Amino acid sequence: MTLDSLIEEIRSRAEAELKATDTAKQAQEAKIAADRDHAIADLEAASARATETEVARERAQRIAAAKLKARKSLYEAREHRLEGAIGATRDLLRGFTDRPEYPNVLKRMVQVATDELGRQIKVMGRVEDAARLQKAAGKLFDATPQPILGGIVAETPDGDRRLNLSFDELLRLREDKVREILA
Repeated sequence: MTLDSLIEEIRSRAEAELKATDTAKQAQEAKIAADRDHAIADLEAASARATETEVARERAQRIAAAKLKARKSLYEAREHRLEGAIGATRDLLRGFTDRPEYPNVLKRMVQVATDELGRQIKVMGRVEDAARLQKAAGKLFDATPQPILGGIVAETPDGDRRLNLSFDELLRLREDKVREILA
């Protein structure tokens, strides 16, 4: 082998090695670029999923808050309507005290009070009902005025037992039933 052919062979091997190294380098760069692009795509997808999850959570919170607000408004409106209806019921009871049946109701209340508490009781009521109660209860009547819509309050002379048959108390005791009826 001649020197020129030897140099030519070394040169061709060097070029082949250089070409192989260059090809390996390009393959490595392509792999690194592909890995980088894959990692960026994964991060973008994860970010999109996290954003979507956060948006969905926020949307669910807003919807729940809106539903709660709607329920609260509905409850307040219903409660306002019921309070108005109970106020109207109080007005009806107040108006009932002017009707001709009211003295008979007072007599029946006095009878119930004497049946429950015995014959020795004090019967009290509104100032406006003093004459009617004097007539219905006789000597059991006590002129101590009571701040009630109508009806009577009876108690034993020693004050140990008390029976409140006032319209206020009767309405209060049955307010849940009245609310059910009006709802």
